[in-house]
Amino acid sequence: MNEPITIPRRGFLKTAAGTGLAALGGLAGAQSFDFKPQQRYPDPAVMILDPSFTKYRIYSSTVEQLGTGMRWAEGPVYFPEGGYLLCSDIPNNRLMKYDEKTGKFGVYKTNVNYANGNTRDRQGRLVSCEHSVTRRIVRTENDGRMTVLADNYEGKRLNAPNDIVVKSDDTVWFTDPIFGINGEWEGFRATPEQATTNVYRIAKDGKLTAVITDLVNPNGLAFSPDEKKLYVVEWKGTPHRSMWSYDVAADGSSLSNKTKLIDADGPGAFDGFRVDRDGNLWCGWGYTGAVANEPTDIGGGMKAYLPTGKSEEMDGVKVFNPQGKPIGFIRLPERCANLEFGGPKRNRLYMASGHSLYALFVEAHGAV
Repeated sequence: MNEPITIPRRGFLKTAAGTGLAALGGLAGAQSFDFKPQQRYPDPAVMILDPSFTKYRIYSSTVEQLGTGMRWAEGPVYFPEGGYLLCSDIPNNRLMKYDEKTGKFGVYKTNVNYANGNTRDRQGRLVSCEHSVTRRIVRTENDGRMTVLADNYEGKRLNAPNDIVVKSDDTVWFTDPIFGINGEWEGFRATPEQATTNVYRIAKDGKLTAVITDLVNPNGLAFSPDEKKLYVVEWKGTPHRSMWSYDVAADGSSLSNKTKLIDADGPGAFDGFRVDRDGNLWCGWGYTGAVANEPTDIGGGMKAYLPTGKSEEMDGVKVFNPQGKPIGFIRLPERCANLEFGGPKRNRLYMASGHSLYALFVEAHGAV
């Protein structure tokens, strides 16, 4: 296992602010942003959209920035035994580490094949979606060796594994859109070999099955607390981003009863998400980047296709109850791509957002 290269957070921010770049482990980072936490309680960034969310807000808890200097933060995963969290910095092709005991944030591992989603299996091992180059699912063994769990389906390479979850029966479920191969930002451009963008299940014996084949670029996924439902975000095709719900068969091997649970219904966008013990869905949220169909005169003889939404109004975490009703919103200064419940009590919400990692203590606990 690689030892982390760590820099104290204050020194990290000071260095980054002075240079415009964060140099971590000899690699150029990205823009680093200072963050001014709320001094007063309650934090106005934690917004109650429905009275039912009140019990999940801690009056004297505020949003904290734990680290910055990434280009696109994703895939947070918490390790309770060590009291630390890992997350992906996809364009920089590395994993980052935040240590709860020391407060240090730095490079954990480089050259990770543009890893995106990460999770732990039931034995506590890291399982990652290598998003480009190798385009595979890998498990890091306790001695640091890498075991490939899946890299092709029916003799053809996977697209770009994105997000991943391990069920209590030790099966591994992951989404496979094309984001890691449709450009040069999150990996290297390549031609997809799969005819569709699927959700896959890896059985305990290693058999790979496509359990969903009709979603356009499936993204985040998670099970309900009782594992009787699987939730999957569809990136496009409805025409807005949507959250779909499926019933899981009693033997855990197949899905049925596809139901649209939530329609983003506008310029807001789902990404990765987590489910708490009460079945609420805590969703990474932000602006889609959509622009108007017609250009607008912006002066100087120029016309531009203007945004249809405002990032500053949508970036953060949107919380929905099990019925799909929005009940809470955590406003962040950057778009949240994915999140994770961590801490000794599983009630610290870690939010991988744009260039930074944020956290907030809540009165909710991650479903195990």
